[in-house]
Amino acid sequence: MAETPAKAMLKIQYFRSMICTPVKHKSVVKGLGFTRLNQIVEREDTPSVRGMVKRIPHLVRIVE
Repeated sequence: MAETPAKAMLKIQYFRSMICTPVKHKSVVKGLGFTRLNQIVEREDTPSVRGMVKRIPHLVRIVE
């Protein structure tokens, strides 16, 4: 079988609370898969995920 190339992954940390943020920002945080503060999730590095992170840079950060 042919090996599939490894997909680039992003580690994203949810580090600031979404209390008192607009509903759209809250839905983006949920869409990225965060359920609690200081959680780190790994998502595929796609333009859609990058765009979601770009929408809420004050709530999440990319961890190296």
